[in-house]
Amino acid sequence: MDETVRGHRPRSRMERLGHQLRRLWRRPLHLWRASLGFRVVVATMLLGVLVLTAVGTYLYGSIAQGLVDGRQNIAAADAQRDAKDTQNYFQYTDKVDSTADVSQGATDQIRSMQRDSGTQERYVVLSRLETNNNPNIIGPIESGSVGSRFIPKELSRAVAENPDQQQMQITTIEEGDSTVSALVVGQQVALPVVGDYGLYFIYPMQRERDIINLVGRTFLLGGIALILLVGAVAFVVTRLVTDPVRRAAIVAERFAEGNLNERMQAKGEDDLARLGNSFNAMAASLQQQIAQLENLSRVQQRFVSDVSHELRTPLTTIRMAVDLIHDARGTFDPTVSRSAELLMGELDRFESLLTDLLEISRFDAGAAVLEIEATDLRGCVERAVDAHRTLAGRKGIELVVREPSVPVVAEMDSRRIERVLRNLIANAIEHGDGRPVEVTLGANDSAVAVTVRDHGVGLRPGEAALVFTRFWRADPARARTTGGTGLGLAISLEDARLHAGRLEAWGAPGEGSCFRLTLPRHADATITGSPLPLSPLAAEAHRGRADAGDEDRDAFDRASDDTIKLRRITRTQEPTGAEHPS
Repeated sequence: MDETVRGHRPRSRMERLGHQLRRLWRRPLHLWRASLGFRVVVATMLLGVLVLTAVGTYLYGSIAQGLVDGRQNIAAADAQRDAKDTQNYFQYTDKVDSTADVSQGATDQIRSMQRDSGTQERYVVLSRLETNNNPNIIGPIESGSVGSRFIPKELSRAVAENPDQQQMQITTIEEGDSTVSALVVGQQVALPVVGDYGLYFIYPMQRERDIINLVGRTFLLGGIALILLVGAVAFVVTRLVTDPVRRAAIVAERFAEGNLNERMQAKGEDDLARLGNSFNAMAASLQQQIAQLENLSRVQQRFVSDVSHELRTPLTTIRMAVDLIHDARGTFDPTVSRSAELLMGELDRFESLLTDLLEISRFDAGAAVLEIEATDLRGCVERAVDAHRTLAGRKGIELVVREPSVPVVAEMDSRRIERVLRNLIANAIEHGDGRPVEVTLGANDSAVAVTVRDHGVGLRPGEAALVFTRFWRADPARARTTGGTGLGLAISLEDARLHAGRLEAWGAPGEGSCFRLTLPRHADATITGSPLPLSPLAAEAHRGRADAGDEDRDAFDRASDDTIKLRRITRTQEPTGAEHPS
């Protein structure tokens, strides 16, 4: 389907190219992160490239400079000898009485020097100096295609200013279709009739350039081969180290999965062998300790289960006797009658404790099972709230329920979820200090959630992670007024985990506490996010925004942010330990 038809802007060519480059880059980036051997080999090769580049550059420069220096020394001696022969030729000959004789003698001399060289490795040029004012002029005389136009003006000026010194300069000349560097050596000679002229010897450095190119190619190919060899050596050495580490990681993963008999193969006496022996000793020690803990856990679970079951028989007898005493308490004096009522209450709490202990023992033994069916969570919330209305009325607490008007269906065990909600509501009533308790229900595409909020004393920092601990109390001196056993939240947490859900707590001193139960809509689904916020301030903003109209939502968001900021500022100004209004 065309991207424009689907409603998306078609990507440009540069965007597609960038996307392809990013896809190509992901593979080496993943290898860099996941493979120690790959990182070592790449790092070794990069360092090798840097070292070889530095050493090769230095050697290449040294060789090139040596070739140039050698060429200069040979050219200087050769040019000095030929210039001296030329000067002697014109100084001791008597056949140069005219300009034509000088020109012919100079031509013959240059040809003779060219023949004596035996090759075309140099060119000879005789040209007039700028400082020569003699009216008689010859030349310039050239021995080949490279003539006076390639003589640098700086060199010609230096030759004119220093008649007794040899001058030398490197320039660029053209030979055929190519350009090559050349060494130009110049010296002043005095010619009869025509005056002072410059004699220049041009030495093309083609051979030196070929040698330098050969050295450069040799360095390049040798460097590439050496880098590959270094990478191969690093790969082999790395494998010698990483293979035992990789095997140790595999053994550790299997050990963590519960295969406690897994051990490493340790051979030799090197560091890796000592690592394997140490790992095996640690695994054996852990296996022994885990076996001891499992045995202790089984004994403890069996003890709790046996005690709970064994107490059922005497508890039934005590229940029958207590029922008779409680029914006849009207004939007793007030003190005995009150004792009968207390005995009945504590017996009820004892039975609840035995029931919770049996349920905990099922969770510990892994025997708890779910009876899954698609259920409207609103019904569970309503039944849990109705079960506590009498208790909330006695304490003067208002139960406020907020739920959507459409069914909130999820696959769950309604009996267990209703027990979780009853525990959360009972806990909120017990710690609500007579203030309203809010129960909120929400849903999204992947999950459903219920929050239970009270406005009581709240939780101190760090206590939100402890409230699900068995028999834990925020204030040990605080008496239980609702007959709780201290196992309700622990059982609720296990019920939530059994549904692949989450049970979380939030609390702040003076702000109360909030518990959030989040369940997946489907039994085999994963929760991507809870539909309700855990923080009450965020929950109030979320609820207010949902109630506001479309035109007022942006203004409400700004007002909610200002309200939250104002509450935080007010809270920081109040003395520590003061209770804050909800």
